[in-house]
Amino acid sequence: MIVLVCAACSCPLTRTVQLSETLSRPSFDGRVGPDGARRAPATMPHGFYAVEPEPWDAPLVPIDDPVPVFPEGPCVGDPDGDGFLVSAGPRDTIVLHPDDAPRLLHAQVGEDQDPWQHVGCCGLHGRGGPNRLCPYGTPVGTETSDCSGAYELHLDPALVRLEHVGSGLPASGTT
Repeated sequence: MIVLVCAACSCPLTRTVQLSETLSRPSFDGRVGPDGARRAPATMPHGFYAVEPEPWDAPLVPIDDPVPVFPEGPCVGDPDGDGFLVSAGPRDTIVLHPDDAPRLLHAQVGEDQDPWQHVGCCGLHGRGGPNRLCPYGTPVGTETSDCSGAYELHLDPALVRLEHVGSGLPASGTT
């Protein structure tokens, strides 16, 4: 079993998880779910993680074609032009169920920032860059929980490490 830790402070960030060979985003009909939230079913079941090979997270760059901003996400218009936005963020992000990282903090929006930078109508849309912090304040990942996209947590592979539980040694095949 694996625990993900902050690369900056070595603080454990997740419960024990194991690698899943599949990464699939369930379809979503936009209705309120059994937990009272209006969001898609979680991409990953509790206790598992997968690796997203496509670019994910900020920065977002303009393009001409209407393609999803993130894999399986919505198309997002470029507010500064006539085209659309697409992720040019890191590849190989680690995708988890958001509840598998209970120690992570939510980033606070500063007074000089647009509050819609991180928040959509029903949750976090993930387009404003990292919105989840380690317990000591280091940005480590981005949660999406808005009705417009997947329900998942992406940890940046440059900001976290995979460790075998109890060994203190890096996990083989770290990203």
